[in-house]
Amino acid sequence: MRKVAVEKKGESNFFTSQMIKECMKKVTAVTLHQSVMVDPDLEIKAYYAGHVLGAAMFWIKSGTQSVVYTGDYNMTPDRHLGAAWIDKCRPDLLITESTYATTIRDSKRCRERDFLKKVHECVDRGGKVLIPVFALGRAQELCILLETYWERMNLKIPIFFAAGLTEKANNYYKMFITWTNQKIRKTFVQRNMFDFKHIKPFDKQYMDNPGAMVVFASPGMLHAGLSLAIFKKWAPNENNMVIMPGFCVVGTVGHKVLSGAKKIEFENRQIVEVKMAVEYMSFSAHADAKGIMQLIQYCEPANVMLVHGEAVKMQFLKDKIKQEFNLECFMPANGETCVIDTPYRLTTDVTLPLLKDEALKYNSQPPNSKKPRLLHGVLMTKDQQFCVMDVDEACKEAGINRHVIRFTSTVQLEDPGPTSRTTEKLLKLFTEKLKGWEIQCTEDSITIESVFVTIEGKDDKHKIVYVSWTNQEEDLGSFIVDVLRNMG
Repeated sequence: MRKVAVEKKGESNFFTSQMIKECMKKVTAVTLHQSVMVDPDLEIKAYYAGHVLGAAMFWIKSGTQSVVYTGDYNMTPDRHLGAAWIDKCRPDLLITESTYATTIRDSKRCRERDFLKKVHECVDRGGKVLIPVFALGRAQELCILLETYWERMNLKIPIFFAAGLTEKANNYYKMFITWTNQKIRKTFVQRNMFDFKHIKPFDKQYMDNPGAMVVFASPGMLHAGLSLAIFKKWAPNENNMVIMPGFCVVGTVGHKVLSGAKKIEFENRQIVEVKMAVEYMSFSAHADAKGIMQLIQYCEPANVMLVHGEAVKMQFLKDKIKQEFNLECFMPANGETCVIDTPYRLTTDVTLPLLKDEALKYNSQPPNSKKPRLLHGVLMTKDQQFCVMDVDEACKEAGINRHVIRFTSTVQLEDPGPTSRTTEKLLKLFTEKLKGWEIQCTEDSITIESVFVTIEGKDDKHKIVYVSWTNQEEDLGSFIVDVLRNMG
């Protein structure tokens, strides 16, 4: 059984001022997309998360492995914040929230229209509307929405938000206007959208005031504090309404109300009848299933880990990720350890002569995604630095003579006539089979890249074809031998 807090009182002096001061000494401020080198092997970069003011996702690289940890994020822009964004950083692991693992939200405009209609209808009949919110995020978005609507409709019904955290949060939004969306930044010079004309601070004594009103109060799940106190007061009146704009954890009063409970018993044996209208409208700033898939597509991780969600819904999303992206996906329980194998990557320099040589080799060939171009060289290490060199360069650097090992395979062919005619036949065959490859020909030999094909035999019926290649051209050499055997 889950124990839910119902009283506003909390433990006092949980943290002392000195503790907070000591903690603040360890804080380092960074800007978005700024790479911070904590030490030579640890790099951190922050990305805009769009969840609330200051929310960030973090890319962390240790050695050659990297992780993206999202925290809470939102891939859809709202009335005060932009959408989360990340580049194609290709981490070894993406750890993403999955609060709405199976939800795909409907049109935002339809939701806003429905919200405004229900609020207006309730206050028109003299009812009171309670909107439980957390201090940051939905409070500001819904305040802007109602402020704009009240001004457009010239309504005089009072709107209040709980003084304290939400009021302070609004001040921070005014200060950090650069974190908001483009529309708010554009209109900031003429008017700060967070200087509300129709929304005033709430006082507890207003709870008993007659007549219609709209109140934003925290916390958002009705599990304690002012929002719960107002709910207890207004719930028995059928003219009133509570609108839940976000996710509610199982066991909270908010979850019970959304589940259709008509009577709620509290720890002090107080029973509250719920006669007020109950509405759920998802204005949550968490990414939905579509947004999570979008983030995976953006950053192209090698593995995905789902956290902060319900097991059944996470399992559905896990299967969807495997099916759509062919990625390993994990959803560990609290306290469970996951071991994820990652490839070891080596960062190395490449010498200019090797790059020039490779550029000349492939200069005549257009790029082909189906045929990757491999860079062949020798990996050298000096003073803990790695460098890929041309073979001749590497031999000179190491002070050794160059040796080349070649593999040779023979194929018997029956082809009457001179070897020159057999050579012409093979040249035509190789040109058809190996389009885009560099092929050179003499009277009795053909060179394909570094693979040598030599034909021996006079005017008799039988010919011997020698195919010789280096270990770098193993695939090409084997392919040519197979072509000759199928021909013979």
